[in-house]
Amino acid sequence: MDLFDKFKPLAAAYADLTHGGRDPFGVAFDRILSPTVGMIGDREVILAGTNNYLGLTFEPEVIAAAQEGAARYGTGTTGSRIANGTYGPHRALEAEMAAHFGMAGAIVFTTGYQANLAAVAGLAGPGDQVFIDADCHASIYDACKLSGAEIIRFAHNDPKSLDRRLGRTDPNASNKLVIVEGLYSMFGDIAPIAEFVAVKNKHNAYLMVDEAHSFGTFGARGLGVSEADGVLDKVDFIVGTFSKSLAGIGGFAVSNHPQFNLLRLAARAYMFTASSSAASVEATRAALKLIQARPALKDKVWANARRLHKGLTDAGFALFAPASPVVAADMGDPAKAAVFWNALLSAGVYVNLAMPPGTPNSKSLLRCSVSAAHTPEQIDRVVASFIAVDRAIKANTLAAVG
Repeated sequence: MDLFDKFKPLAAAYADLTHGGRDPFGVAFDRILSPTVGMIGDREVILAGTNNYLGLTFEPEVIAAAQEGAARYGTGTTGSRIANGTYGPHRALEAEMAAHFGMAGAIVFTTGYQANLAAVAGLAGPGDQVFIDADCHASIYDACKLSGAEIIRFAHNDPKSLDRRLGRTDPNASNKLVIVEGLYSMFGDIAPIAEFVAVKNKHNAYLMVDEAHSFGTFGARGLGVSEADGVLDKVDFIVGTFSKSLAGIGGFAVSNHPQFNLLRLAARAYMFTASSSAASVEATRAALKLIQARPALKDKVWANARRLHKGLTDAGFALFAPASPVVAADMGDPAKAAVFWNALLSAGVYVNLAMPPGTPNSKSLLRCSVSAAHTPEQIDRVVASFIAVDRAIKANTLAAVG
């Protein structure tokens, strides 16, 4: 018996996936030319699956801030936040995030994944109940397991399902935490946050919303679906990431709860990992200022999202949700999805390939994420490439694509 024997089915599936084509989970970009164009070898590729929603990764102010952070504070902190890993920029970013959300407190984490681990496992523990949307991100599931709390799933984006499950619990119990996402990253569907707020209030529960993919793109100030639904002040905890609209690396949680800062003493994912480098933090601060100064970026994201969604819909592709910054096409089966993904890359278009078991309802899909930096011409080329590949597959003439 070998430790890796249990991975034999996984290895077989991976071999089938990569046979006769590129490894979709190991693509290496040899150079990034802009937020929307990369190089693989000597070939340019349109980047249509990067989550770079506002296109800020190459903004001169963001790059200069990262450089200045490294020059002033060094390349790393070499310690956790509760040891030597809290620098002035960490505190400044936390104050700026709290002010941006209009919340009393904010905590910055090293990654978005750790933000969920820390917030969920720090708030909930043995004897508590956590109610999670069935389609929540893996980091939320992992956080729930780490917490030791009872985990209760409810049907995706279904406030009535949550209502029924909460209705079976002790109405006087206070330790009930509901977790949903604003924009779901696989299908691009949007949660009815206002309805979830009504349900959690009815049952004396707390609500946490993960706005990782919706921060920067929803709401008047880009604060997420909670803001867009007019219930930001009624959500108990908001978590998110810096690795999407904020064009960096890291995570955050914000709240008005008077004891929110106790998480710094209770959340293991905060206490026992090295903190973000000053370069990352300063870049995030600069990106946040740009989001505040350029609200039109959000409009550009939505214009591109609607253009891509309409183009693929008109071409006959089955999409999972109405237009949003995430546009996902149903490929039907894993084999077709892999072939289609390879052909798109050959045609100079990079998108995300997503397959079971990492997808809701065991779907196989090609996932696009649009950016404010995409030009209309680039969006049209993505659509044209989808159409060309689809025709080539049906005609068995894939060699002609690209």
